[in-house]
Amino acid sequence: MISLLACVQTLYASTDKTQNQPDSVYIFPYPTLNDAGRRGMQFVWSSDGEKWQNIADGQVFVKCDFGPWKRMYKPYLTQSRVDGSWHCYWDLTPDGEAMAYVSSPDLMRWKPQHFFMTSEKGQYAVADCNKPIRKTVWIGGKQVDGWALKVAYEQIVAMNRYGDHRAYRQALREERTVDDKKRFAGLKPVTAHIKVERELTKPISEHLIGVFFEDLNYAADGGLYAELIQNRDFEYSSKDGNKDKNWNSTYAWSIQGDGIIFTIGTDQPVHVNNPHYAILDVHAPGSAFMNAGFGGIVAKKGEKYDFSMFSKVLGGGKGGKTLVQLVTKEGKEIARTVMKLSSKDWKKQSITLTATEDADSTILVLSPQTVGCYALDMISLFPQKTFKGHKNGLRADLAQAIADIHPRFVRFPGGCLAHGDGVDNIYNWKETIGPLEARKPAPNIWRYHQTRGLGYFEYFQFCEDINAEPLPVVAAGVPCQNSGINGPSHHSTNIITANGQQGGIPMKEMGQYIQDVLDLIEYANGDAKKTVWGKERAKAGHPAPFNLKYLGVGNEDMISDVFKERFTMIYNAVKEKYPDIIVIGTTGPFSEGTDYEEGWAFADELGIPMVDEHNYNTPGWFIHNQNYYDHYDRNKSKVYLGEYAAHLPGRPSNIETALAAALFLTSVERNGDVVAMTSYAPLLAKEGCIQWNPDLIYFNNKEVKPTVDYYVQQMYGQNAGNEYISAEVLLDNNQISVKKRIGTSVVRDGKTGDLIVKLVNMLPVCVNAHLEIPSLKGINAIVTKTLLMGNPVDVDVVPVSETIGISDKFPYELPAYSFTVLRIQASK
Repeated sequence: MISLLACVQTLYASTDKTQNQPDSVYIFPYPTLNDAGRRGMQFVWSSDGEKWQNIADGQVFVKCDFGPWKRMYKPYLTQSRVDGSWHCYWDLTPDGEAMAYVSSPDLMRWKPQHFFMTSEKGQYAVADCNKPIRKTVWIGGKQVDGWALKVAYEQIVAMNRYGDHRAYRQALREERTVDDKKRFAGLKPVTAHIKVERELTKPISEHLIGVFFEDLNYAADGGLYAELIQNRDFEYSSKDGNKDKNWNSTYAWSIQGDGIIFTIGTDQPVHVNNPHYAILDVHAPGSAFMNAGFGGIVAKKGEKYDFSMFSKVLGGGKGGKTLVQLVTKEGKEIARTVMKLSSKDWKKQSITLTATEDADSTILVLSPQTVGCYALDMISLFPQKTFKGHKNGLRADLAQAIADIHPRFVRFPGGCLAHGDGVDNIYNWKETIGPLEARKPAPNIWRYHQTRGLGYFEYFQFCEDINAEPLPVVAAGVPCQNSGINGPSHHSTNIITANGQQGGIPMKEMGQYIQDVLDLIEYANGDAKKTVWGKERAKAGHPAPFNLKYLGVGNEDMISDVFKERFTMIYNAVKEKYPDIIVIGTTGPFSEGTDYEEGWAFADELGIPMVDEHNYNTPGWFIHNQNYYDHYDRNKSKVYLGEYAAHLPGRPSNIETALAAALFLTSVERNGDVVAMTSYAPLLAKEGCIQWNPDLIYFNNKEVKPTVDYYVQQMYGQNAGNEYISAEVLLDNNQISVKKRIGTSVVRDGKTGDLIVKLVNMLPVCVNAHLEIPSLKGINAIVTKTLLMGNPVDVDVVPVSETIGISDKFPYELPAYSFTVLRIQASK
């Protein structure tokens, strides 16, 4: 691929020199002033070293990638006399303890950054460079100390023109429907002639529409995982990073009455991976131990709930009966049973509660009826009506909402979650399988708790239930590049190894980590009788393999030397032992820039079969980049658009964001021969626990609330094809702004033979379409029309379907701001 920046630089090089301009001037780099360098590095220039002007109107040319703070201090710029390349250094902290280095051929394109202790600066020294001079410059009324370097004036010209280009692209990004009244003033309804060219077809991916699950916004515990008790394992910890000062082993539990004392024990736990448990010292019957779940437990009349817990009697007591109830906040009992606690050793017991009426917010109440001391752990309440009826299963309505998209794959267990907050928090799949009491809970990078009840077995099982390919993602030997919020890892020795990629997993530990990755594939696909991890899968109740085909390695990582070295080791090991597994690499968090370019170059170098691109952008970007994949090299890596969404100020999900995605997806289907998979992100968000907007599905304890963006994904997922058919589109209005807001895609579903036409109109006026489908000539066609439409700001809109009849030539009006799917079932 040829980068846009390279094209721009070529343009600059061909520009004629203007008259009466200086041969050389001074350039002065400085960190952004109102945020201590958080946004990055800007430049000013001067012909005399006294009067200074902004370059590119003050645009930022490079940002610091290191650590959670990402600040730049005291930038120092030099230029090589040998090849003209640029070399920039800066301090990572105010005290100058550590530094960063990056090079550039033109001050517009930048190579990956390197981070090191200041004492190691000599490793990054560049010989024979022009040296800058110390200078104090006034910028925006502030006095800034730094270094000025003499450069050719043509460099300033090139940077300004590059800035103009970026400003133009930014203006396109910022286009919004709120300005359509002015933008399209006087626009009349558009006429479109659309002819399906049945002879121009190509195969496209069968797995284009999928979903990406991450334990974010309480998507797992308290969400998709059907467990109703919060902190059932008493393993909440301040180390989880939650801001709640009460976030500890006692969180979500309370006592009622004076006859009971609640403490936490750690001596001889149920399992070493679950070291904390509750101790109830009961002095008088009648007191209670209570848990309200994740904001209140919803109960439904007549439905059964499985209650279980581990318990033992302490201190030589004989034990006795414990009353188990579900009680409303008003104190009304709606479910009741009794469990006898008498074992001197840990013992798991299970009983069933049946709700006598509906209640939106109940509390689990345990009331020991006998004086004594009791140890309790893994206190669980599970609805019997889980998705597909699985024990330890998924919340039925949420899982069904996901299944209704008809996703062809499910990516799990997350993006940032998978590579973790630091090396010690990298997601370990082995800790998530086996008996629940043996699974190892862990802090969540989103600052709450993972019980791991929803583990790798449950993920694979869900994929099988909905006929979706499993796509697990493992870390590429490095954690999130923003790591360090929760402190250093076990191998940290300085600020560099305690923050950012933390130097990655130490090389002496990479062998075991790679084995863990290989073991994952064996767990999914290994023989249930002949392999170690195949036997473990069989123990969980699934002797047949899960038929894993895809494995993601890495997630929007910084494409550093640390990353590339470890990724290569993992990739080569998987390729050698499991050559049929399709490994998916990464091109960083953005659709352009250093990591994107370096990620693609690295993929070319290794021959990675597929790469994961992420693209959170504005509706304007999606409108103006429908040719984004048109020129991708079909002989290189396939693309998995693993995370994307249209973002507006305030982050709503509305008709504007949904139609921007629908419009872009018409171009994705057109390029379905190179784009193999897509998944909107994030997937789930619990009301009251939202850390990221927008999300595809919102929910509370009682309701599931799909968004407008959800319905776009569903309309694509339920109407996917494996063959793309070209269509000629002729409009009676040739304005570029009009053309870019009308999208068309025609595909055929090879399984049913159905022809599927998708039509998007992001204009404020209707489009009068005249469709011609020669293959329908002489055929009575039955068509299911599904229409999603509304005003751009509408959020509560659902698609409406109806059956209509058509012939080979028929009119169809695309309403303003609408998305239509015509599913044509032909029969003679």
